Amino acid sequence: MAEMKNKKIQKTDAEWRAQLTPEQYHVTRKGGTERAFTGPNWDNKDDGYYHCVCCGRPLFHSDTKFDSGTGWPSYHSPVDPEAVTEHKDRSLFMTRTEIKCADCEAHLGHVFNDGPHPTGLRYCMNGTALTFKADDKDEN
Repeated sequence: MAEMKNKKIQKTDAEWRAQLTPEQYHVTRKGGTERAFTGPNWDNKDDGYYHCVCCGRPLFHSDTKFDSGTGWPSYHSPVDPEAVTEHKDRSLFMTRTEIKCADCEAHLGHVFNDGPHPTGLRYCMNGTALTFKADDKDEN
């Protein structure tokens, strides 16, 4: 399965529009942002994984989630450093580091250097870009 780990997923604009809700499409494919305190799972405290809404790749685990007070789901690190990619974002008259899914290049949010230990990073993600799957308590 390792050879499929970084498989690039490419779809046409029409395919993405058919698969995603209008808000998911706006956020993930057009680099939009949901309003604070409105997206799914920003206040979720259950144990589990947050996956890319576009391709299903696991991106963050609840063990790395923290309440940043910003109104967006925030994590101190992804489940795998290769799960996300960083891109320079110069929109809104500032320079930020945009985070995208490594497999499908969905816009997820931004990372900042004001997070907690152990990384000191705050991956501030759009909840609309993520789906949550609870840990199965009955598995090994």
